[in-house]
Formats: sequence, structure tokens, C-alpha cells
Amino acid sequence: MLIESILHDAVMVEIKFAWSELGGDPALLARVSTVARKGALPARLPVRELARACVGACALAGAELGAHRAGLARVPGVRVDDGAVATAFTSERQLLVDGRPPVLFAPLSRFWRTADGWVRTHANYPHHRERLSRALGVPQDPAAVEAALAERSARDVEEAVYAAGGLAVALRTPEEWAAHAQAAAVAARPLVERGRLDGAHARALAPLRGGGTPLLPAAGLRVLDLTRVLAGPVATRTLALLGADVLRLDAPRLPELPDQHADTGFGKRSALLDLTADRRAFEELLAAADVVVTGYRPGSLDRFGLSPEALAGRRPGLVVAQVSAWGPDGPWGGRRGFDSLVQVATGIAAVEGSPERPGALPAQALDHGTGYLLAAAVLRALTERSYDGGSRFVRVALARTAGWLMAGRDAAAEEDGEVHEGPGAWLAETDGPLGRLRYALPPVSFESGPGDWARPPGPWGADPARWAA
Repeated sequence: MLIESILHDAVMVEIKFAWSELGGDPALLARVSTVARKGALPARLPVRELARACVGACALAGAELGAHRAGLARVPGVRVDDGAVATAFTSERQLLVDGRPPVLFAPLSRFWRTADGWVRTHANYPHHRERLSRALGVPQDPAAVEAALAERSARDVEEAVYAAGGLAVALRTPEEWAAHAQAAAVAARPLVERGRLDGAHARALAPLRGGGTPLLPAAGLRVLDLTRVLAGPVATRTLALLGADVLRLDAPRLPELPDQHADTGFGKRSALLDLTADRRAFEELLAAADVVVTGYRPGSLDRFGLSPEALAGRRPGLVVAQVSAWGPDGPWGGRRGFDSLVQVATGIAAVEGSPERPGALPAQALDHGTGYLLAAAVLRALTERSYDGGSRFVRVALARTAGWLMAGRDAAAEEDGEVHEGPGAWLAETDGPLGRLRYALPPVSFESGPGDWARPPGPWGADPARWAA
């Protein structure tokens, strides 16, 4: 019994930290149980522990809100299984569309040798490929890009591509990142930022009647999803799982990658809306929203009146959730970024490989982990708002999640547990408008909670820009 208790405490350490960052009641941690599995998300860094913590905290936040709305005497028990978590954290790799594997990275999205080291580019979208090509003065051809990069320094490429609106980041060691001004800006903020925007009256949540099977903590809540790639869509996909009416809005001129949409579109509807030309339609949606989730560069939506303060001013009681790559301030605060680039900048790629030959995490764990943290923060904000009122904001960043992961690198160790035998037990198939999909089941699990999404993804942008009846 003593050994089991010690093992349980070791497994729970990171879940306790995440729950504390979310402002959760520590007494509720007793409702969490875990299934540890050796070999899940193998890495030099404690990826499995981070993934487990993010999912566990999210499930507990959902169970807490569900108990509150259903009038339950106690919060439902939460179960976190490393197998389900590992499968979900690689959901984009598990996807099959009519038996076809997904396209994950375009040919110009990869590591490249430079004259003095390495740089990683992200060019999955056509406009990012065009900007990379323009910055380097070469065609969109891997051989031409490789030759151009081999003659330049990594830091020079980083700045030149950024200036052109593209995405390239030089490989840094943990020590080099620690000396960077952006690292200081990231370290100055908590893992999850939370706060009130005003003193709006408490907006009571409608009770969940009839016992609710499954128990859907976010039932009846309306979520405007203004996110892309990958953390934000993971968060809103999770809110959809828990019963929210999630409406994703995209600009008509920025098509989503089809496989990416198929992976993260479960449970949601998808509409196209020009925030300038269709302003009245957006304001009508906002007037009935409970949550707005944004995933664009900090400040980039402010000119549309979409800052947290402006949104809450027009919709008192709103929860505004924001996710970014680098955080809202510091010299890189306004830069675009993706999981793969944050791994390279913060030293993760150097730790998982070496400065001479960089590596990568076994999953886009910064994206997925941050996504579950964001969903958890929204759920907790809804619970807190129902008691204390006030419009709320929550804010997370991939670079902060990276800092948390790197902080545990010296303590990383293989835990005991069952052997992870692959994702098979946590995969399902469904037919839908996009074809026959094989997909990863959701890892967020609590007593009487949902085990799957209510609907498969539909075609990108095909739904009307209005709330469900």
C-alpha cells in the first residue's frame, strides 16, 4: 500500500500543478485516478507527465462544472488513462480519411542546415510558402531553399523570413533561449493567466435537468471559435465534446488545410465570415455567445474590436479565451508561431536530439497540451463566473507550456505501469460528410461523461453563420 501511495503521488504531481494554475480547489484532486502506461509518448523530456496533467486538469474542470450545473452532491470521478492521452495527443497522425493517411507537413516545413547551424521553417499554408520563397529569393522548391539556406546564418534567416511575414526559427539550446528577452517575458507570466474584465453580474448557468446521460457540463453554452492550428481547435473540440454549441468562424480568403479540419472539426460547425464586410452578422453572434476563443497573434484582432475588453464591453459576462505561440508581450509577442517552431526556439529540439542534429517531441505536445489547458481554463471560468459574476479572460501560450516541460527535464524518469501497446483501443471510425474517418477518441473522461463527439466534422465553411436552433 505504501508503494502504491508513493507511485500515485508521483503520478499526480503535475496534475496538482496544472490544477493549481487553474485556480481549482485542491480537495477535488481526490476525485482523480490515473492509469500509467510505460512507453506512452516516449521522450527525453517528461512529455507523458505533461500530457496527463493537461488532460486530467481539463477532465476535472469539466466534472466540476457538470456537478455544479446538475446539482450533484459530489464531483464525478475522473479517470486519466495514458493510452487514451497518448492517442489523442497524436490525433492528427491517427486520422484516416477513406483509408488515406493525412498530409501533416508540406515539403518546405522541416529542419534545414544553415551556414552555422539549423533552422526550422513552417510553410504548410500557401501564403507562408510564398513569403518564405520571397524572403530567400528562390522558387518554392526544396532544393533551391536548401541551397539558399546553406549559405546564410540561422539567425539571419530567422529575421529575414519574419520580416517577410513568413515562419522560420533558428535552433537554440536551452541556455541560449534562457538568455533571450522573449524567454524572460514568458517566464514572468503564469502558465495560465486568469482574471476578471469587469464587475458584471453573475450569469446563472441553466441547470442540467433529468440527471443528464451523458453528463454534458457545457450543454446550452455557445462558443465562438476564432482559432487555427492546433491548440485552439483542440480546446474548442473539447468544449464541443462536453456539449457546447461551437461555431468556428474563418475568413473566406484563408482556407483551412482539409486534413487539419477533419481532425479538429469534430462536434463543431464551420462557417465563413468576413469581419469587415459581415460585421452585423458577427455582432448578432456575439450578442448570444457565452465564450469567445481566439488563436491569432496577440493584438492582431484588436482592430476589429475583438480585444477581451472590447468584447466584454459589448457582451457583459463573456468569457474570452486566448492562445498564442509566444505570449502577449516581449520582442516576439506579436510574432506568428507553431508548435514545431516553439520546440526549436526554446531548446526542446536540442534536448530531444542535439545541437548538431535536432530532434522533436513524439507529438505536437505543446499544441495539444496547451489546448486542453485552455479548455480547462474556460470551464473553470464558467464555474467561477456563475458564483462571482464578472466577464472573464483566460490566456495561455505554447512557449509557457514549453517552459513547464523544460522545467521538469532533470526529473524526467520512466514510471511504472502497464506497457502501452499502441493506440488501437482508443481509435474509432465513423461515416460523415468528409467520408469514412478513423480518429482518436477523446481522452477527457469522467463518470457519466461523454465518450465521443455527437457529430463528425462537416465540410469546412459549409455551415451558416448563426447559432443552432
